[in-house]
Amino acid sequence: MTPPSTIEARQQKRVDSILISQPAPREGKTAYDTIINKFGIKVDYRAFTEVNEVDARGIRKQKVAINDYPAVIFTSITSVAHYFRLMKEMGFKISEDTRYFCLTEAIANNLSKYINVRRRRVFNGNRHISEMKTAFTRYKAEKFLFPCSNLGAKEIIDYLASINVNFQEVMMFETVSADLKDLEDVFYDILVFFTPQAIESLFENFPTFKQNATRIAVAGNTTAQAAIDRGLIVDIQLTSAVTSMPQALEQYVKISNQLPNSL
Repeated sequence: MTPPSTIEARQQKRVDSILISQPAPREGKTAYDTIINKFGIKVDYRAFTEVNEVDARGIRKQKVAINDYPAVIFTSITSVAHYFRLMKEMGFKISEDTRYFCLTEAIANNLSKYINVRRRRVFNGNRHISEMKTAFTRYKAEKFLFPCSNLGAKEIIDYLASINVNFQEVMMFETVSADLKDLEDVFYDILVFFTPQAIESLFENFPTFKQNATRIAVAGNTTAQAAIDRGLIVDIQLTSAVTSMPQALEQYVKISNQLPNSL
């Protein structure tokens, strides 16, 4: 672990540019506008990973009858989109009695794009799969389909197994590293990561990457561990008190850019 004194010394360096390793917002205001307006900082966006579709042939190779499950578990809006895409592509009619178990309310709300949502068929937590334990227990006799990516979801899988849920994983999309070679000679004061895959993409594109004075911001313990495993110093991390990345960055920059000895 990096000594606190080292982290504090790094924070004395002025921040003028931030790269968010996600796609740019399509339009309108963003959560990072406060940082841009208050400190005059350049904030850029660039997706470090890409999502590729798995087609009907890929599903058949997995030997999973995706229309044969009366309950579906969604842990991301991406998984929702690919589930309904494949059901349509394969010509399957979705039963009106299908139940949906969503990791968050935002995912549950997204279902309205595809079905006529009736609350008795939709269950959601706030952030963690364990928040739906009562619902899983109530429908314990059901067979659950779990659409996921090639990366899997160990935490989710371990929890479902621990409460004896009868579920079947099926890979419906693949997350791969994006081509970032055009960023080779572009430098930012802070790089922001939200997934371990984005960390891996950085090193797949730039195997000899040296952090030097670049600060690293991460969301989540697994992303932080992926950064540490790659020899990076994690300067900014979300906590129970600071739960959003814009807030964490604003607090960090407020200190860095107002220090008298800021470089």
